Amino acid sequence: MKHILTLSFIALILFSCGNEKTQSVEDIIASNSLEEIRQKKTELDAQQQNLAEQLKQLSLKIKELDPQEKIPLITTVPAKESVFTHYVELQGNVDTKKNLVIYPEYSGIMTNVYVKEGQKVTKGQTLAKIDDGGLSQQVAQLQIQADLAKTTFERQKRLWDQNIGSEIQYLQAKSTYEAQQKAVSQLQQQVARTIVKAPFTGTIDDVITEQGSVVAPGQSQLFRIVNLDEMYIKTDVPESYITNVTEGKTVEVEFPVLGTSMKAKVRQAGNFINPANRTFKVEIAILNTDKNIKPNLTAKLKINDYTNEKAILIPLSIISENAKGEQYVYTITDKSKNKAIAKRSIIETGKTQGDFIEVLSGLSNNDEIIQEGARSVKDGQEVKILDIQTN
Repeated sequence: MKHILTLSFIALILFSCGNEKTQSVEDIIASNSLEEIRQKKTELDAQQQNLAEQLKQLSLKIKELDPQEKIPLITTVPAKESVFTHYVELQGNVDTKKNLVIYPEYSGIMTNVYVKEGQKVTKGQTLAKIDDGGLSQQVAQLQIQADLAKTTFERQKRLWDQNIGSEIQYLQAKSTYEAQQKAVSQLQQQVARTIVKAPFTGTIDDVITEQGSVVAPGQSQLFRIVNLDEMYIKTDVPESYITNVTEGKTVEVEFPVLGTSMKAKVRQAGNFINPANRTFKVEIAILNTDKNIKPNLTAKLKINDYTNEKAILIPLSIISENAKGEQYVYTITDKSKNKAIAKRSIIETGKTQGDFIEVLSGLSNNDEIIQEGARSVKDGQEVKILDIQTN
């Protein structure tokens, strides 16, 4: 039968060629006659449509007569158990607890600045001096009075211990001495406020106010000091992950600007849900040995929220859904050489990661799933398995 159809097709072509006008296409083009050229094109278009229709009919008849032509060609992929680690992908900003703008505690002229930008300083180191407006002299005067009160008290105490003098004289001397001590201490504290010191060890990132400027508490910014040793990333996590994103969870950190990445741990997970955006805060401690990571740097985070040691993962692209909303894939049964029977398997899926999804039920380890050709098969249909060699 196939030979008869082939001979019919050849005869059809010869018949079409024999009925062509003897004048060739080249001759018609050479005539430069627009009317003849258009007429020839119309004839050829009609012949082309006629041949295409006949070829289509021949192909349909071949599929009808040859059983091999009706078997869908498919490829399969085995369902294998593997460790599935799911990550929540978020974005965060780098921060440090030691990034501080220093303000003065005393009003006056900043008479001395002892540091410059980029200088490393230690905790308690003097950074600047503010004019105390004569407080130091007052401290010296009060100290003289305090020393006299101390001497008087000590003498009065010795007399009192020997039962000489009145108790009231002893108590007055003691009260005067203690009052003078407190007055000196109070004034010394005010003088100490004129000395600006480093609150922690770090680097002077910016000298904001220059020497000779008038400064005031809570208004004048003097220095910015930063310590890049104890850095962390802060981010907001949706409340749906509150039971999965906890302290100690593994985090994959990527810094797109630096082109680097690292692994870290969640050091703190907040216990408060922000009612405005339904999120909770998370902090991830990071190492900054080379000091390239700066405050406010953007980081991409992948926080491990779920792990399945024996998960079956399949490509998302091969999953279909029926009218009931059930998800299904096709597997093969009764495999014999390169042929098998397609079987529809209803599945329950879990979490996705990239182009793959976790199958919770409906598939077993080593089941062969139809991948290529899955959209063209039906339940119970015979399929032909292509053997694809991979290098």
